[in-house]
Amino acid sequence: MMASAAMFMVGTLAGVSDLINGFPVYGGQAVRYAIGTLVLLAVARLLGQRFVRLTPRETVLLVLLTLTGLVLFNVAVIESTKHAGPALAGTVLGTVPLVLALVGGRRPAPHVLVGASVVVAGATVATGLGTGNLPGLLWSLVALACEVSFSLLALPLLPKLGAVRVSAYTTALAVPLFLTLGLVTDGATILRTPTVAEGLGFAYLSIVVTVLAFFLWYTVLPRLGPARAGLFAGMIPVGAIATGAVLGLATPTPADLAGAGLVITGIVIGLYGRRPRPAPAEEPAVVHRQPVG
Repeated sequence: MMASAAMFMVGTLAGVSDLINGFPVYGGQAVRYAIGTLVLLAVARLLGQRFVRLTPRETVLLVLLTLTGLVLFNVAVIESTKHAGPALAGTVLGTVPLVLALVGGRRPAPHVLVGASVVVAGATVATGLGTGNLPGLLWSLVALACEVSFSLLALPLLPKLGAVRVSAYTTALAVPLFLTLGLVTDGATILRTPTVAEGLGFAYLSIVVTVLAFFLWYTVLPRLGPARAGLFAGMIPVGAIATGAVLGLATPTPADLAGAGLVITGIVIGLYGRRPRPAPAEEPAVVHRQPVG
């Protein structure tokens, strides 16, 4: 449930982002992650989690996680959408379950691969292939690699830092990086006072999509492992479809509903496709006694 909720929340990002599409892009991302950082640090303080000194290796992992999983991911999605619309990026990101199943460490079980393939098919049906072009495809592939790194680079850090601190440290590092990007691309217009609708959009993206989704995902990731957890990335287009319907942006089509059904089916196959058989009970040993006399 936690993994489903996390990826569903991430899927709502596209619809809610429509509320802030008039705000400077990278300045808006900096605002989003700044608010998320403040909330996560407050949660860490309430939980009694103090700052943890990192080793050089852990520092490098944290920086790489921020650069790829947060900053470059958002840049890639923005650029891919700019060149080819959201359909192509959504379709490519729908392959996340299969990629994580293949590169997540141990050799994945056959039912996990089958489930991941069904999830990919469902995400593709739900998102639609669109027309696309080469720049859009290349940026979508960058986004795919970044989405995979968002999980794999966090795994070595989670046992020591926990979900809250990993989320807080990465969002804090992302703020100056997005501000720098914004200054380069937008200059003095990087920030302005948001409208009421934009303020509500930022609040949702900061609290729900960043704080809650990051915390839930990083909490459940070590328990499930990347291969099984990756199955739930198929909930991203489901969240997008639901958000579009609720906000009145789009009415779900039969293809949308069929894709969502395939995603749920693939998750069930991947998680419960083959349960271990109980070990047969050992028969009591027969003791042969030699006759006496």
